Amino acid sequence: MTGVFKDMTHKHHNDKKQDNDWEEAPADIPAEEAAAETGAPDAECPAEAGELEKLRGELAEAQEKLIYLQADYQNYRKRTSKDIADARIYGAANALEPFITVYDYLTMARQAADKSDKIEQIRQGLSMILDQYMKAFEESGVSRVETVGKPFDPSVHEAVAREASDEFPEGIIVKEWTGGYRFGERLLRPAKVVVSSGPADAKEA
Repeated sequence: MTGVFKDMTHKHHNDKKQDNDWEEAPADIPAEEAAAETGAPDAECPAEAGELEKLRGELAEAQEKLIYLQADYQNYRKRTSKDIADARIYGAANALEPFITVYDYLTMARQAADKSDKIEQIRQGLSMILDQYMKAFEESGVSRVETVGKPFDPSVHEAVAREASDEFPEGIIVKEWTGGYRFGERLLRPAKVVVSSGPADAKEA
């Protein structure tokens, strides 16, 4: 009788333990949640993988274009620097060429003066040289500032004296001491002039 009671007690204990194990067993967890809880990475989506590969290709292409652009820019800078240097040389050469011709005329005039005592011939030769000089100036973009008979303009004239004049009213230039010159719109040198102070009779009155 005692043996039967022990068997029943042991069976009851085992049944109770199984019940407790059943209550403590966790419920089934979806695979996605289980993967998230364990930190397992999801399989890469084919669409996302294709997009990533496309972006990588575009990035590589952009980097290659950037390298070509940098090389082109360096070549452009070199060409531009050379073009500027060449333009300066050619510009200076074109500006100086007319004065070589004038120098030739001056040389011939001096040689003629050494061989002749005719003042008129020398004067004509010098006049021709001056005309050639003015032509060279004009071809280089240089022009003279107008003076005699023009109103005094302090922006292009420098008054060195004033004198009475019956021919020119007050404020008008009566004489030019040294010529003034422009290069385009830029003043190279102002003209030094004598300005009329008006008629002498008006001063005395």
